[in-house]
Amino acid sequence: MNYNYRYRLRPSDALEEQLAWTVDTCRQVYNHFLHRLNRADDTSAYSEQKRLPSLKKWWNDLKHVHSKVLQKVVQRLYDNLSTLRGRKENGYRVGTLKWKAPGEYRSFIYSQSGFKLKNTSGRTRLWLSKLGEIPITFHRDLPDDAEIKTVTVKREPTGKWYAILGVETPDDPPEKPENPEKCVGIDVGILKYAHDTDGTAVESSDLSDERERLERAQRNLSRKQHGSANWEKQRRVVAERHAELKNKWRDFLHKLSNYYAREYGLVAVEDLDSKGLVELPSNSRNRAGAAWGTFLRMLEYKCKREGTHFVTVNPRGTTKECASCGVSTDKPLWVREHSCPACGFEADRDANAAWNILSRGIRKRLGAGRSESTPVETALPVDTSVSAKRVVETGSPTLKREPSSER
Repeated sequence: MNYNYRYRLRPSDALEEQLAWTVDTCRQVYNHFLHRLNRADDTSAYSEQKRLPSLKKWWNDLKHVHSKVLQKVVQRLYDNLSTLRGRKENGYRVGTLKWKAPGEYRSFIYSQSGFKLKNTSGRTRLWLSKLGEIPITFHRDLPDDAEIKTVTVKREPTGKWYAILGVETPDDPPEKPENPEKCVGIDVGILKYAHDTDGTAVESSDLSDERERLERAQRNLSRKQHGSANWEKQRRVVAERHAELKNKWRDFLHKLSNYYAREYGLVAVEDLDSKGLVELPSNSRNRAGAAWGTFLRMLEYKCKREGTHFVTVNPRGTTKECASCGVSTDKPLWVREHSCPACGFEADRDANAAWNILSRGIRKRLGAGRSESTPVETALPVDTSVSAKRVVETGSPTLKREPSSER
């Protein structure tokens, strides 16, 4: 399997200047081959990479950049072109590739060779060809049988440098169970980030203080003269506030998705159009901040890693249909309790949706010849208290069970 491990680099001032020079040189190479792409026909990544040796004869700076790094710059250009072409074929309106300005190109990649992890005087260092040894905060060990395939060196907007190690392990992911014992359906939201069929209610992480600090920093930035030394200093403050908010939220999502992938044999979720939901006219900020798409992507690859079934279902009608009898009941968004007029079943609205998601997921995996909206009575424990709630403490994967409320 393939994994990415991210580590903080601690370059000296001289090494940091050299890294920044390498990034800028790669940016110029990218713009050079984009210029050729716009004026030549029948070009490809392979044919353009073959021009690099002759290019070094008159462009002397390229001799100080590893050959694999330059090849990946050309490959990056044609990967971007392929992505643009694919979006156009899917009906999207696309423009053309544009030149990269300073600050828009922030990384370069070593592939297959030109890098090595060294242990110098008890400290781990990353050796890069043409650059030398760079101290690295090696906070997490690599798997014993892992082989490093690529090293991506990236400068964040905060000015900090990171190395992303792409490793490959010979072990295949564990086989998924034929008949999973523990199954769960998850309904995502805003006030309660996730509500599952085990009665677990996960509150959204409260990052209001972080957002307030970010907004204050952005207001201060707007008062600075663009391009001045004070503007650049404040720009870094804004970038640090953004990084703080992003890191805390992603930490929450990683822990939550890791819990579900490890604890269950089958996880059923809604196949949400996250982009379309954000574009709706109301409450778009909270929808964007919830990062449902990011959570589902994390959950999907972690389920694959742990050998857990990951099933996506059609979200239409999951909150309106009764999980017990299947009768659809319209109710406004502010009504948070489900009460079925047909069978009398009562439950929390999100819990009812979670049971519908699970029953649809089970049918989809089994390939039953019924529509997803057909209820499965055996999937719903009507005799239990569906409204029992447990809360995941923010920043911790530990679950706490609260007393069930009688209805």
